[in-house]
Amino acid sequence: MDRTSPVPLYYQLAQQLEAAIERGGLAPGSLLGNEIELAARLGLSRPTVRQAIQSLVDKGLLVRRRGVGTQVVHSQVKRPLELSSLYDDLEAAGQQPATLLLGRATEPATARVAAALGVTEGADVVRVERLRLAHGEPVAHLRNHLPVGLLDLEGDVLAETGLYRLMRSAGITLHSARQTIGARAATAEEAERLAEPAAGAPLLTMERTTFDDTGRAVEFGSHLYRASRYSFDFQLLARP
Repeated sequence: MDRTSPVPLYYQLAQQLEAAIERGGLAPGSLLGNEIELAARLGLSRPTVRQAIQSLVDKGLLVRRRGVGTQVVHSQVKRPLELSSLYDDLEAAGQQPATLLLGRATEPATARVAAALGVTEGADVVRVERLRLAHGEPVAHLRNHLPVGLLDLEGDVLAETGLYRLMRSAGITLHSARQTIGARAATAEEAERLAEPAAGAPLLTMERTTFDDTGRAVEFGSHLYRASRYSFDFQLLARP
């Protein structure tokens, strides 16, 4: 701790703890010990330690459990805003991705899906629904529509890897995407599926239409992410 810095000590401690969680030095399930022990070990006051811990509880990185103590829950998934799959981003961040396949079917395209994929309304498209997990905890509900015949999705392939990885393996070159990000409150069903405590929990929304190098639309995704577990990172450049 730098006691000469104008940065408050509680904030310095919170930053160090958050960095340790992000690096994996404090793994999910780790116990921090009680505030008195931490304060004595670090040479800080108990209110300073309490404020640092509370700031990370508010971020969803720590949780206070009665009879257990303060426990590391997880690090937040910070996803760069680029043409990549959630599975690949989680894997690269050491987040141990896993997938639960909720549904796979061929169905008539709605007007919205048809416009995104460039097909006739009512034409057959493939709908895939998955629950994406990190460290065994739900992070996102993914719904994707694909042109019929684009990929062989039989068996357990969707539970074993990401959709974009399957596309690349099939010789599809992903080139660009059009994407919209928003936010809304979770319904009771969505909150239960994503392990949020109740309806009304904040969710990030993302719609993406992805194109290959021929300009063909190969995927329309409509996804929900837990705002408590997930964020998008942007890099903004000034125009010359």
